[in-house]
Amino acid sequence: MRLLLRWPRHVPSLLLGSTSSGRLPAAAILAHIMSIQKFNGNSSAFYYHPELVGMGCGPSIPKKYTLGGKGRKRRSIIQEVAVFVPTIRIPVASDIVHPLKGLVSKDLVDRLSTLRAHVVTLAEEIFYADVSAVSELQHALEQYLPVVLGLTMKESRLESSVQFRWKTLDDDQECSLASAWYEVLSVVHMMAMLALFEANLILIPKNSQVVGERKVSEDAKKDVVDSLLRASGCLDYSVHRILVQIPAQVKKSFPSYLQEGMLEAISIQALAQCVEIQLGLASECEKATLSVKRRLACEQVSYFSQAHYCLSGCDTSDSYGKKLLLFLKWKCMEAKAVAYYYHGLVLDKGGEAANHISAVCCLSAADDLLSESKRACLSFCLANPVTRVPPPWGIMKNMQKKIPDVAYKKFQVYGHLFEQDKNSALRSLPDLPEFALSLRPEGYELPSADSIWENVSSQPQIQSLKEHLNDDEDEADTK
Repeated sequence: MRLLLRWPRHVPSLLLGSTSSGRLPAAAILAHIMSIQKFNGNSSAFYYHPELVGMGCGPSIPKKYTLGGKGRKRRSIIQEVAVFVPTIRIPVASDIVHPLKGLVSKDLVDRLSTLRAHVVTLAEEIFYADVSAVSELQHALEQYLPVVLGLTMKESRLESSVQFRWKTLDDDQECSLASAWYEVLSVVHMMAMLALFEANLILIPKNSQVVGERKVSEDAKKDVVDSLLRASGCLDYSVHRILVQIPAQVKKSFPSYLQEGMLEAISIQALAQCVEIQLGLASECEKATLSVKRRLACEQVSYFSQAHYCLSGCDTSDSYGKKLLLFLKWKCMEAKAVAYYYHGLVLDKGGEAANHISAVCCLSAADDLLSESKRACLSFCLANPVTRVPPPWGIMKNMQKKIPDVAYKKFQVYGHLFEQDKNSALRSLPDLPEFALSLRPEGYELPSADSIWENVSSQPQIQSLKEHLNDDEDEADTK
């Protein structure tokens, strides 16, 4: 007996297409089926009966998508995205003891290796973490960073003494470099990605089983803005203060997601999503004027456009780069739709026929952009790694219905003006106004090197015979 899924006619063929790595897995299609809500106004497009799955009548799902068991894949559940996290890199166990043995004190080596090992342990399970676990890992990174910074001090002459290993959490792609500044950059980059990850967790709690409209409190949204600004600050600092410390020859070995343009793009993307949340709050506030909403919407367009421009000189051929490009394209279209909607309403307040014609042009453009953004959203979700189609939230929760309704009504009222006025110049789409951008990345500074590095040089350390023998015993035990 099989579970048959009848595809409604209004579902785009894109949903049934294939990914760059082959045909879309059954689990991915099933996740999209269960996540699509109120598509084109039809809230009952699909019917899913869990009791049939329990009887063995469910679709065939590849083993790599099953939960639990040996060799469990991290992406066993297809995720939903509110705040986009391009990739999370985690540290891999690295040999710190042998390269530093005899050059610095045993206490320093032990502390450095212990703190890093603690970060490695916490990071392995971060994909399944909640907000408190993310905070714990952030704290572990903050404890480790001042200690590892000592390796970058010129007087220590140890910057290239240790081979530091990192890998991506999704697919275990590893990058290993003998550079303390690479380690510092990786730690700060991880802190930024965790801040984005935390923001996404707040908006989409891991334990939430409800598929559909997302309800987030105003306080939670403010916490998300704080996390986004923190992430933007870490990445901005990485671009302007850390990358300049690393030799060009070392940077040639960097993975694509540590490129300067990529870091800058994600930093600006975080600012754009801050404005997105602020605009959502403004849309719910009765005191917020149309002019204020239009300004925020136009700022959002500027930020997403800037982020997209930063990627123009980057290698985006891998899955991370492609996914980020598609995300920025989708969000930029959404932002433009909202900006033209509010710009049209502002223009419509003018008393001249030309104002009404321009307003209708703006609202029509907003309606077209909204439709394009839905297709861009599906393209983003189907790109590897596959993600769920998210329900409209924030400002878009209301815009999905408002934009087409208002565009239609205004054309009904002012459509006759297009017949009366043959001036084609008035029928052209007006430019969006430009405003000074109000948000900046949160200020971030590296901490001072830990006091344990005081009076440390790379001169050989003198050990007693007893200490030397104890070290040899420790090495023998680990073999």
